Amino acid sequence: MRQARVRKLAPATFLLDRAAVELGERLSAVLRRFDVAADLGTPTDAVRRMLAANRNIGMIVAAGANPQEADQSLLRVAADEEALPFADAALDLVVSMLTLQFVNDLPGTLIQVRRALKPDGLFLAALVGGESLTELRSSFAAAESEIEGGVSPHVAPFADVREIGGLLRAGFALPVVDVDRLVVRYDSAFALMHDLRAMGATNALRERRRKPLRRGTLARMAEIYAGRYADADGRVRATFEIIWLSAWAPHESQQKPLKPGSAAQRLADALGTAEISAGEKPGPSR
Repeated sequence: MRQARVRKLAPATFLLDRAAVELGERLSAVLRRFDVAADLGTPTDAVRRMLAANRNIGMIVAAGANPQEADQSLLRVAADEEALPFADAALDLVVSMLTLQFVNDLPGTLIQVRRALKPDGLFLAALVGGESLTELRSSFAAAESEIEGGVSPHVAPFADVREIGGLLRAGFALPVVDVDRLVVRYDSAFALMHDLRAMGATNALRERRRKPLRRGTLARMAEIYAGRYADADGRVRATFEIIWLSAWAPHESQQKPLKPGSAAQRLADALGTAEISAGEKPGPSR
């Protein structure tokens, strides 16, 4: 519903556009062919345009609630991220930009992605991480505690980067997780909230307070935000943490970690230092 509302307005797409460029750079480092690629849930066509420009990518499947593109090179599939309509081992590449943070069952979605990938297929995704919008979250909490004597969730509890790393290890091979932090400056907290609405990222939590916010609480939140997170020029900061996921469907050709104890050379010899056995404390330096 929120994404449908955004499509009727002027959407704020700067995070998605940035993620699409970064995705293109990451895919350019992979020197192999992907005959069938699926874009899972990305709400704009920025990622699909990037995939179409990559010579190593064949058919592109746009899977989402309401894919809009009329390009004949795209196969459009109406799909929910938590109920993927793909057969097992049907896809060579699955990408998703800034949508998986909204699914109810992220582990279940990742399991379905893993099953849909062919052996040695690649999964690349970016989602909003747990350190995002900490300024807005803390400002709302402080204002509500002060004025209303309680706190209601206003910002979704996005996944922590360590939790994502653990999820990828279940069923995937060669998982890699890294973080990109972006600080965006706004004239006020209200300008930030306007952008969040234009991203379709307003509060969708079931536990949210159903009554409208009091004007006094909202005004106090903006005051606290400006007091804690404003720069010298008066503009306020908003942090967006983007977690990048990369993993492969298992295949026998992939690199395997060596078994413990199979090393042919001691680490101490390679570093040119003395080896210290377990439990032994190093002596005084000379």
